[in-house]
Amino acid sequence: MIEKRYLGVLRQICELMQGSQIDWADTGSLGMVLQGMDLPVHDIDLQTDEDGAYEIERRLAEFVVKPVLFKGSDRMRSRLGKLAIDGIQVEVMGAIQKRLPDGSWEQPVQVAEHRHWVDVQDLKVPVLSLQYEAEAYQVMGREDRAAAIRLWLEKTQPTPPAKPGPA
Repeated sequence: MIEKRYLGVLRQICELMQGSQIDWADTGSLGMVLQGMDLPVHDIDLQTDEDGAYEIERRLAEFVVKPVLFKGSDRMRSRLGKLAIDGIQVEVMGAIQKRLPDGSWEQPVQVAEHRHWVDVQDLKVPVLSLQYEAEAYQVMGREDRAAAIRLWLEKTQPTPPAKPGPA
């Protein structure tokens, strides 16, 4: 179950993003909970592309704590900004790139390719698919989270039995 305060902030975000032409989605623990997983939620993470990060910052300007800037580490790089809405931290991530095992950087994530919509109360919320989340956590080296997502998917979305081939 999602705490009312997170739903209230999510509602504000969805309303302020209404009519936007950018591709964005809720990700992280709240996105997973919105899809049925049972996890603690401590913040809200929004993922988009580079232009989208600045558009979210503009549309939610009254809540900006740290403006969107380029931030990189040895494993990831993106445009990153922080908001605070009704006491809840909201992280904006744009043009996320993860370092691949060979040391190169993947292309920035195309959110629309991994996004679908969930209905929660009377809201339609864009979230990143759990299949994509599992892959992303694996690449980031967070094997425990990737494994937990895969296990949940196996339990809740069993693979249909294989159809027999021609004799």
